[in-house]
Amino acid sequence: MRTSLNVPDELLAAFDETWEAEGYESRSRAVREAMQEYVEAHDRLESMTGEVVALVGFDYRHHEVIEELHGVQHEYQDVILNTSHTHQGEWCLESLFCRGDVARVRELTYRLRDFDGVRRVKQMLIRAD
Repeated sequence: MRTSLNVPDELLAAFDETWEAEGYESRSRAVREAMQEYVEAHDRLESMTGEVVALVGFDYRHHEVIEELHGVQHEYQDVILNTSHTHQGEWCLESLFCRGDVARVRELTYRLRDFDGVRRVKQMLIRAD
């Protein structure tokens, strides 16, 4: 199936450099594999149940979303144990160390992804039991 996407020029150039350096035969093949990894990560997050220990990391433009992000973190105090924060110019990198029901951690992850000023949200999960 053919499809089209709107992708910033810089991102496409970096993607092309990466798949060519890794020896893929085509951009389509690299996109298919990237999509598969994205779906697998989503499936892992969705299929987990019970208590987890988690690290949720994300980067964002400080001035665009800091107040809203603090509000979200306060809503999830029941699972956020502590945080770590560092600055790099206008960007911030934040780590949330969590323990609790995976449904709450999953909900937190999705809430963080909902902000335009947040670039990426990644999580690592292990079962707590």
